[in-house]
Amino acid sequence: MDLTKYSLKDLLLTALKSEIEARDFYKTLAEPVENYFLKDRILFLSAEEEKHRRVFEQMYQQQFPGEKLVLPEKSPVPLPGLKIEKETVPISEVFFVAMQAEKAAHDFYLEFAKHFPPESEQSKLLVYIASMEMGHYHLLNLERENALRTEDFEVTLPMAHIGP
Repeated sequence: MDLTKYSLKDLLLTALKSEIEARDFYKTLAEPVENYFLKDRILFLSAEEEKHRRVFEQMYQQQFPGEKLVLPEKSPVPLPGLKIEKETVPISEVFFVAMQAEKAAHDFYLEFAKHFPPESEQSKLLVYIASMEMGHYHLLNLERENALRTEDFEVTLPMAHIGP
């Protein structure tokens, strides 16, 4: 992923927008889930994305002091979104889509880190957040594998309110 053509502001706005969308996706995903353990894991992911959002908001304020933060309607850097096209899908498919978004976020943050000196606080923070995104990926993969074992019983998740 080559991010050299994007400004620092565009990269920060993309990070913010991505974290907000992920937070909201997981929060909405958790609503109909009845399994307490699964619901707790999904809400954990939502809370993690909220923490990342706060970090990027603070980074934006440090880089652009006094400038009002206005999120664009569309992300300046195209990243895979968390969109589910059908109203009812197997939860394993939902987890797969989320896994792809977490992997893309990981790759994005590693490239974003290159916009700062390697030993800078910003670079280290971005690399750390990238590693957290891979942690999310692995958690989702584990839950996806669990879901695949039970989907023979046609367990589906209504997704009428997920996505834009």
